[in-house]
Amino acid sequence: MALLSAPLDFARDWGECALNLAFPWPESEAKEPVRIERPFCEHCAEPFSAMETHGASFECANCADRTWYFQWARAGYRTEGQVLEAIIGFKYRNEYYRHRHLVEWLTEVYDRYAAGKEWDALVPVPLFHRRYRERGFNQANELARGLRSARKIPVLDCLYRYRETVSQTGLERQARQQNMNGAFRLKRGFDVKGRSLLLIDDVFTTGATVNACAQPMAQAGAAKLAVLTVARS
Repeated sequence: MALLSAPLDFARDWGECALNLAFPWPESEAKEPVRIERPFCEHCAEPFSAMETHGASFECANCADRTWYFQWARAGYRTEGQVLEAIIGFKYRNEYYRHRHLVEWLTEVYDRYAAGKEWDALVPVPLFHRRYRERGFNQANELARGLRSARKIPVLDCLYRYRETVSQTGLERQARQQNMNGAFRLKRGFDVKGRSLLLIDDVFTTGATVNACAQPMAQAGAAKLAVLTVARS
């Protein structure tokens, strides 16, 4: 399988280039992307405009009473307008051409917050196998592959979704956490002890999903865990 991986990735990258030429990014009437800037919570990156005059780093109330298994999370844009349009189109409408902009946005987030640090690998948030079969791809893995190509960091597909969960959409914060408890496990044969890893997903909402992903890796001895997403709700 390892011998086939590189040729398959090469073919897919060329296929994506062909799609981008054949179907260029269409005009959109949606709101321009809104970047997330400081001040925001140093742990979960939730923006707090009221803290603009504060000047110092801070942790929000939602993070203060939670057990986090990753050191920090960062997102580039708010989940609205053209960003939300691109995420929905890519995941649910077979608009694969949107992959290019999503990767560009994710790479920008990496350059702003994670560049200059040593990372052993990118870890995409996995889909449950039934959901994967229905969709035909895992959007987090596609984003991780794009960032790998842009910044030459390997992708480590070391997690699997142990049990199927209901959609997080519409669930309150506590319900999201309960829904994701124990949902992810480390695959056999993967040793993450002492490694610095970046979890990759498209959207960060409450952090329940990425935290559930980080837990088995933290318990297996990962030295550093952080999260990068394109957007934050």
